Amino acid sequence: MAEFCMPALGADMVAGTILEWAVKPGDHVKRGDIIAVVDTEKATIEVEVFITGTIESILVPAGEMVPVGTALALIRDGEVSAPSREVATPPVAAPTRPAVPKPAISTSIPRPVAPVTPMTRPPAAPLRREIAPAAAGRLRISPVAMRMALEMKIDLSKVEGTGPGGAIGKADIERAVKSGVSAPAQPAVVAPAPPVAAEVAKPSVASAERKLAMRRAIAAAMARSKREIPHYYLSTSIDMANALGWLQAENLKRPVNERLLYSVFLLKAVALAARQIPEMNGFWIDNQFKPGEAIHVGVAISSRQGGLIAPAMHDVDKKSLDEIMSSLRELVKRVRAGILRSSEIADATITVSSLGEQGVESVFGVIYPPQVALVGFGKIVERPWALNGMLGVRPIIMTSLAADHRASDGHRGGLFLAAINSLLQEPQKL
Repeated sequence: MAEFCMPALGADMVAGTILEWAVKPGDHVKRGDIIAVVDTEKATIEVEVFITGTIESILVPAGEMVPVGTALALIRDGEVSAPSREVATPPVAAPTRPAVPKPAISTSIPRPVAPVTPMTRPPAAPLRREIAPAAAGRLRISPVAMRMALEMKIDLSKVEGTGPGGAIGKADIERAVKSGVSAPAQPAVVAPAPPVAAEVAKPSVASAERKLAMRRAIAAAMARSKREIPHYYLSTSIDMANALGWLQAENLKRPVNERLLYSVFLLKAVALAARQIPEMNGFWIDNQFKPGEAIHVGVAISSRQGGLIAPAMHDVDKKSLDEIMSSLRELVKRVRAGILRSSEIADATITVSSLGEQGVESVFGVIYPPQVALVGFGKIVERPWALNGMLGVRPIIMTSLAADHRASDGHRGGLFLAAINSLLQEPQKL
């Protein structure tokens, strides 16, 4: 018997709220299945299971907020893909928990916890069970319900949510379909951005409180990162003429919807450089460096609700440029829609932050713990550049590295940036 626990969906997460269970006792599940929808201060996350077996019992009902590491369900039979705790006599019902107040923001950064591994330490702060009403600018709706609403053209402003805190679930959409609620006449929706009713478009106290809580959580994680991680910073200027020239010629051969952005070069180059310099790809846990088993690049994306989310793009070093472009489009679309999976939040082994579109020429980031490196890219600018003894004007991008001195040093960091530079000079080989 194994416990399925509330996963740590980011270093700034101390608790999550179960919005919806996708399974019930007696259901068979396998690795990778979505079994619950969890609401965090940043997004609504579809939580995947890493156990193969049968749901024995649900320990935490929908609507309850619990700390990271809390057992959510018991699963029996099947093989467990991560360490789990054996339960001699599984409880039949969820243990009674006394009502406790709203969570205080903790300055501690929880280590990554495998979804099936229970947390052995007590929560940093007590938590409340009740859920705040949906905030303006963010519709509280499960990812499954959102997809159904988009496919069936349901006007969400006319759908009453019956889930925790007024959240709209699958059953609510099904009732709306039966009652004939359709979307109002408007241009076709081309991206699954959460529709927001006109009457909640104005800022509200609830939305302000939620944004403030999110900023506090991010600030706590980043402050702890700067206090405890001995950052060192390096930067270099990279000539992008070869990459942009190849990209322009390649895109002329493609239809508009299949063209590439230069961002795919940056992501692929970082992943391949991390393969060459493995000290940049992994985690600092239990006072030692643990290299990542694969190269999952976290891509910093701004959410519609404010703040940044850096979900993982898996196995970037093994993907083609076209596959990276497709994955990037899909990832941005789902971040803006607030539909992410737990593996995307927890799996990143190195993060890339690019602020070129905002006109920023250089980025010096804060490492997202327990990762050990972050790569920053600014905008491409034309600069005087000497090449083969000749002075000219070239498109240059400033590239920076923030790295953990416990896992690497300036020499290895310099080799890492040199590898990125070298890779970008031969875009046809990426």
